[in-house]
Parts: sequence; C-alpha cells; structure tokens
Amino acid sequence: MTDRTRLTLLLAPALLVLGGLFLAGLGLTLLRSLRYSPGLGLTDPDLSAYAAILSDPGFLRSLAFSLWIAAASTLIAATLALGASLLLRRTFPGRALASFLVQLNLTIPHIVGAIGILYLVSQSGAFARIAFSAGLISGPQDFPALTQDPYAIGIILLYVWKELPFITLILLASLQTLGEDHEAVARSLGATRWQAFAHVLLPMILPGLAAASALVFAFAFGAYEVPLILGAHAPKALPILAWQAWTDTDLASRPEAMAMAVVIALIGLGLLAVVARGLTKRQTDER
Repeated sequence: MTDRTRLTLLLAPALLVLGGLFLAGLGLTLLRSLRYSPGLGLTDPDLSAYAAILSDPGFLRSLAFSLWIAAASTLIAATLALGASLLLRRTFPGRALASFLVQLNLTIPHIVGAIGILYLVSQSGAFARIAFSAGLISGPQDFPALTQDPYAIGIILLYVWKELPFITLILLASLQTLGEDHEAVARSLGATRWQAFAHVLLPMILPGLAAASALVFAFAFGAYEVPLILGAHAPKALPILAWQAWTDTDLASRPEAMAMAVVIALIGLGLLAVVARGLTKRQTDER
C-alpha cells in the first residue's frame, strides 16, 4: 500500500461526511433556485429565478462590487505576503518578533476584526476622535470615510489584515522546502538578484501562491459578515443581497436568493477548479 493510498483511506471518513453535507446543501440550494419547492406549491422547475436576477441592475452592481472586494483584497494580500515571506526567510535581528506579529491575528475571528476596525477607523471611531482632539479635523465628518464607503476600503483592509498571514505561512513553507540552492546556482551563472527571483524562485513558489490566493478570493467573495458590518448601504455585497432576499417576508423571493447563492458558489468553485487544473497541467509539463 502506497503512502498516498494510506492517506486517502485515513481521510476518507471525514471527507465523506464533509463532502456529503456540502453536496447535499448545494443540491438542495440548486433545486430551490430552480423554483422546485413542493412545500410552497412549486413543482415545475424553471430558470425564472436566474433570469430575474441576471436582468436586475442591482444584482449586477452587487456582483461587480463583490468581485472588486475579492480581487483587490487578494491582490494586495498576496503581494504583501510575498514580500513578507521573502523577508522572514532570512536571518536578522528581531526576526522572531516579526514572525510572531505576522501570525498574531490568525486566531482572531473575522467578525471581531471587523468590529475592531469599525471602532478604530470609522468616522466616529477612535482615530477620528484623536484627530479631532488634536485639532486636525473640525468634526467627525472631516475624517476620511474608511468604513461604510462605496469603495469598500474598510472591508478590503480587514481582509488584507486577516489573509496576509495565511498566505505568508504557505509561502514560507514553500521557501523553506526549496532552500536557497536554486538561487545560488542562478547567481553563480551571472543572474542578478532580481533575475534569480523572477526566473527561478517565483516560478517555483507560484503554485503555492496561486492556491492560497484562490482560497482567499473564494472566501472574500462569498463571506457576508464583514460586508454586513463594514459595508455601505449601496452598493451591497452579493452575499448580503442574497441573505436579505432569503430573510424577506415574501417567500416568493426565496428562489432568487438561492439563485444568488448558486452563482456565488459557482464562481468560487470555478476559480478553484481553474487554479487546480492549471497546477495539474504545470506538474504534467514539468514531468
């Protein structure tokens, strides 16, 4: 029995339970989005819920807004994590403290971080009050709108703060596995430090960076608690729009809420599938 087979057998029970729950929930959501709900008298599946949301300008604005939040958060967090991992792989005074500070917020829930940002950087938060006390602004309205703003600055700030250590740890693990021999060989052959990084090191850690970034994007795109606390009234993030449609007293809006949830799931799963396919193709080409 190979190690891979043994590992698969050991993980099989947990994967079956988690996979079964996930697939069952996704399947039920798909049925409800097709307006199949015998309890509500809907027994003829159709695509009217999808047609309704795709023709709704509010849905399209929310979709674009959520894509902006996820893309900006992922790009900034991945870039900073790449720099942090390259720095932390080296030995320097204070490295242990820097590594601890990078990992410090891993255990803090997103909702706690969101409330913290709300109390710190909102127009009625601690920084605004300090600026007012120092005479830098004449009132809270003069403080930059970093929460409940149309550009989702507070939401992006929270996601970058939370996901930066996640990507950094994955990259650090890859860098420690690779060592520095490959770069040293490239430098000995005349490559500059930048050329050694861009043409040797970066392609080798790119799979880990791509996988971590895809997970961060999928999470930021589908999560609703942070946009609920830090987001503006308009436009709303797509998960908020779906949640409000689901909790609407009009039960006729439930299929549209489920259709939004399916769209969120498909975009996230589609991105993960594309990244996984790309990594598999890369491994095949290298062989």
